Amino acid sequence: MKLFIGSDHAGFKEKELLKRWFDKKNIQYEDLGAKTLDKMDDYPDYAKKVAKKVAKTKSSKGILICGSGFGMAIAANKIKGARAVAAYDTYTAKISRIDNDSNILCLRGRGFPLKKVLQITSTWLRTPFSNISRHKRRINKMEN
Repeated sequence: MKLFIGSDHAGFKEKELLKRWFDKKNIQYEDLGAKTLDKMDDYPDYAKKVAKKVAKTKSSKGILICGSGFGMAIAANKIKGARAVAAYDTYTAKISRIDNDSNILCLRGRGFPLKKVLQITSTWLRTPFSNISRHKRRINKMEN
């Protein structure tokens, strides 16, 4: 699995901490920015970069972090093939993979404990899509 990660300034600290966690877990990733902490950056730019990479790279996933997670999810979902979700707990992370085959996880950077970020990310990364026909049918309807 190829993993792409991106954030704006509001998620920069969490992105850098996640990268260290990925390194410890031997999870390969590509950081698509922000590369520095710059409060003049715009989350749609990073959402677009990550979503485009995920949409064109088979068996890949993406993680995006902004202040709320919502802006990144809205922006990423503008890209055909992206199924981005903003998860605030392990249940929503898990069910988004099982039922919706989400391929981009959007996280909240503000006021979110690192422990929770790691739990949500770990759950989302290890949960497979159910491959149940009704879920595949629904995903196909969204993509068409």
